[in-house]
Amino acid sequence: MSSPVDVLDLEKYKTDIHRLLISKLDLEKLSRVDTQQARKVVAGLIDEIIRSQGVPLSFEEQSRIQSDLLDEIFGLGPLETLLRDPDVSDILINSRDVIFIERKGKMTKAAARFRDDAHLLQIIDRIVSRVGRRVDESSPMVDARLPDGSRVNAIIPPLALDGPSMSIRRQGGGPVNANRLVELKSLTAEMMMVLEGAARARLTILISGGTGAGKTTLLNILSRNIPHGERVITIEDAAELQIALPNLVRLETRPPNVEGQGAIRQRQLLINCLRMRPDRIILGEVRGEEAFDMLQAMNTGHEGSMATIHANTPRDALMRLESMVAMGGLTLTEKTVRSQIASAIDIVVQVTRMSDGTRKITSISEITGMEENVITMQEIFSFEKRGIGMDGKVLGTFKPSRIRPRFIERLRTAGILLPSDTFDKSLEVN
Repeated sequence: MSSPVDVLDLEKYKTDIHRLLISKLDLEKLSRVDTQQARKVVAGLIDEIIRSQGVPLSFEEQSRIQSDLLDEIFGLGPLETLLRDPDVSDILINSRDVIFIERKGKMTKAAARFRDDAHLLQIIDRIVSRVGRRVDESSPMVDARLPDGSRVNAIIPPLALDGPSMSIRRQGGGPVNANRLVELKSLTAEMMMVLEGAARARLTILISGGTGAGKTTLLNILSRNIPHGERVITIEDAAELQIALPNLVRLETRPPNVEGQGAIRQRQLLINCLRMRPDRIILGEVRGEEAFDMLQAMNTGHEGSMATIHANTPRDALMRLESMVAMGGLTLTEKTVRSQIASAIDIVVQVTRMSDGTRKITSISEITGMEENVITMQEIFSFEKRGIGMDGKVLGTFKPSRIRPRFIERLRTAGILLPSDTFDKSLEVN
């Protein structure tokens, strides 16, 4: 049986209850008890206020009001329901009442909404203040992260014309798992075996791909093959890597303060981390003038380092890297830069988000050296797209090039022996 309180009135009623609730709460006292106990206290107070109002509500409406208010006080308001859904990979807030989500590779509009711009701005501020960042008119763009490692970007007026906007890139639930990627046919078991062996044998790996392709997921998986005796330092703009190693130091950039001073960029962190005796350096994403310092590090005793880069093909990834070196203002010849790249990086992995929302490793290429002025590469594995099935799924074949990579000897030296047919097996994706 429906309540006489319609949807719009219910929202107004919830706002009134929230206002009363805040006036009755002793926030300082609540902060001294654990969250579960605090939630019980607040839930009881909400029930008490609702009963005292005498408004006829169904059990479902009362439960929803209580749940929404608890999310508002202890969490991120309307976003909490979406964040609890493990299938939601992206939450894209275009404005206070237009929210899109990506679930299992498909984009749909969500029912969630904020009361007004001030409500959305309050939630943004709650997120960024937790990681020591700020967002206001003098600093209207900000990168941050949620406690689970999900990446957050927010932009507010005057840069955002239709009110505050925010994007949340979710981290997958639970630990990343190589077998799961194989099950999802993101790559073959043989491809994963080669990449895991390369990580253990200290080959330097560059992971290339577009936004949302799964670069960070793959980087997390490969990092699990780093021996526990090695010291690893990670450098990120907004920390999201989930690396479980005992000898790990995590570094994160810092934006400028109110006066526009005090920013710490990736290049500065990279230069500093070289004084911290790392065995390997993991760069969350190479995107600027730090590229040359990264190459120098990879060429001077930090083999086995890893990084991601935004690019559409392995060759594009190398061209972007070359352009980034130029951003550092160094007067190096084209051949010198390319020689640095060719000697620093062993493998380029291309990750692609397909039209059906699935992610696939579409190329694993080995850098073999230089021929005159050109970096030479050979493709070891590739994914050949064949078309789209009746159900909208991408069809294709994972194909080995049947070329034995030159790094096989380095794997053998590290005690990693691959089956003789590793570079011969194809896999159809139907």
